[in-house]
Amino acid sequence: MGLLDANSIVSTLGLIGVLGVIFMETGLLIGLVFPGGEVVFLAGIAASGSGAALLGDAKLSAPLLFALAPIAAIAGGEVGYWFGKKYGRGFFERGETRFYNKKMVETVEKWLLKYGPRKALVLGRFIPFARTLINPVCGVVNLNRRLFSTWNAIGAIIWTQVGIGIGYLLGDAIEGSVNKYLYPIVGLIVIVSILPITFDTYRHRKLKKQ
Repeated sequence: MGLLDANSIVSTLGLIGVLGVIFMETGLLIGLVFPGGEVVFLAGIAASGSGAALLGDAKLSAPLLFALAPIAAIAGGEVGYWFGKKYGRGFFERGETRFYNKKMVETVEKWLLKYGPRKALVLGRFIPFARTLINPVCGVVNLNRRLFSTWNAIGAIIWTQVGIGIGYLLGDAIEGSVNKYLYPIVGLIVIVSILPITFDTYRHRKLKKQ
């Protein structure tokens, strides 16, 4: 079993594995190495009617998955915020590690400043590295706790329900190997989620040229 392989996590570890990856990817820096987006999508497939057969007869409880996944994502975000607030910027200013680099942290900080915490916390859920880093960065910059917790919860609910929901709905429609659908669909979700940021950036640049 590969802990970095989404299919293995869902089919072998089941619901506990799915919830664990969601929590770690959103709450711990080591979460950068986990395929959270793919796991959420595949979990939705495993919770569907016949889609589970595509994952080696893996079967997840749809009610439990839809109910517990956002809780794991919310809890992960809160842990990430606590970590950033407790250990501060000094931790992120250490040398590069296998889990992250300073450029990633700087990018997330720019998003927070440019788009505001509300938009950044929701859209950041759909972007792999931002999903992990945005929570501790919010703690580092001492973002208001109530504001963070509110939009952390909103972002967690939207991300998990959308990702799981797409997998659940497509589970019965997918034929053959699920792998040929996995990356295109996850990529499409990421592209759609960053469209508002891309459009906003283009609009600002256009206004500056005028």
